[in-house]
Amino acid sequence: MFDKILVANRGEVALRIMRAARELGVKTVAVYSVADKDTLPVRYADEAVCIGPAPAGKSYLNMSNIIAAAVTTGCQAVHPGYGFLAENADFARACAENDLVFIGPSPECIERMGNKAAARETMTACGVPTVPGSDGVVERVEDARAFADRVGYPVLIKASAGGGGKGMREVHKPEELESAFTAARAEAQAAFGNGDVYLEKLVLRPRHVEIQVLADDFGNQVALCERDCSIQRRHQKLLEEAPSPALNDQLRRDMGVAAVKAVRAVDYRNAGTIEFLLDESGKFYFMEMNTRVQVEHPVTEQITGVDIIKEQLRIASGEPMSCAGQAPFSPNGHAIEFRINAEDPEHDFRPCPGNITRFDVPGGPGVRVESYIQAGSTISPFYDSMVAKLIVWGKDREEAIARGRRALAEFKIEGIATTIPFHQKVLETDIFQKGEARTDFIEVTGL
Repeated sequence: MFDKILVANRGEVALRIMRAARELGVKTVAVYSVADKDTLPVRYADEAVCIGPAPAGKSYLNMSNIIAAAVTTGCQAVHPGYGFLAENADFARACAENDLVFIGPSPECIERMGNKAAARETMTACGVPTVPGSDGVVERVEDARAFADRVGYPVLIKASAGGGGKGMREVHKPEELESAFTAARAEAQAAFGNGDVYLEKLVLRPRHVEIQVLADDFGNQVALCERDCSIQRRHQKLLEEAPSPALNDQLRRDMGVAAVKAVRAVDYRNAGTIEFLLDESGKFYFMEMNTRVQVEHPVTEQITGVDIIKEQLRIASGEPMSCAGQAPFSPNGHAIEFRINAEDPEHDFRPCPGNITRFDVPGGPGVRVESYIQAGSTISPFYDSMVAKLIVWGKDREEAIARGRRALAEFKIEGIATTIPFHQKVLETDIFQKGEARTDFIEVTGL
């Protein structure tokens, strides 16, 4: 196991990694921007290094400053968390060039699975079901039109290097195609520095179901059940639960087998997630792979008992994962995660940075809060608006929902608007209570 690692991130995920490391006896180094100098992760870490001014491009995306901080503090490894540089192959490569272990997959895996068009081709070749799509990148609108005419509308234009819904456009009519194609390419170029796009047949009213995977250097690959992430706004997840209310035991096994097949096809190591679309007939299709730990990993931890961050550290340090012998996994109880963001759901989820004057977290059995916030903290306009993640567990879905109601009512945040009222409304909808939410949940319910 490592003696010391650098955490190349901020906020709740930085603190989550540091706590797992401390339990393993590993010292941590925080990096921070000027805007984050007084935050909890900076105080919690054994050491802290300022890496630049508030804008992320000059701090948390500044590879040379982060590498220099790791080298000068004597770190052996770097954990990227999620976001920022977590899926940047050049950063993983720079770590290796400076004798630092990147706690994640190889640069080659990041590149191979980060390019969505190439990932589709890889999955098709290894027998994992994929949505009908174009043969690689589509460079001309004429080729996009030919594909759409062949498979039929609606179609989905997606950025090859994309994520988070950027560079993505739904096209329902032929007359919409050219403008959507141009807009998707421009947005992809602005967001990722890569304007390549590809096309897929649009699966109508799917569920978004993903499989958490782990793989080590000893030939162990495991699928840690599934998460249902169907409640989204503009392709951004708002609430996740595990297991999915849509899956039976057979479908869970089938999706787990497909996920492990995907991992083996690219010789993957460390933690990752295989994301699928599940249609109304029960067929599932590969969508993409996230080559990192995800925001919603706690719901999987709650139903499997596996500490995913600790497993990442074990795998990266050259040890076998501790949970390999426990597979196959069956879910124990039910967990729901609510993303508590500094956003105003009454005004189109407008960001609400500012000073927090009250921050009272819920407690009791089956309640977990992941946050870096305290009363007096400031939510910066420079970064993601997440304030906290509230995770509840129950012996079954009904208990988890009841516990979620109670915990949300106890969660008191003042000084800024948050998404707590939105989540309270979600729990009261018939669609959610029946476990029937699909990716059009917001549009259908009007929330």
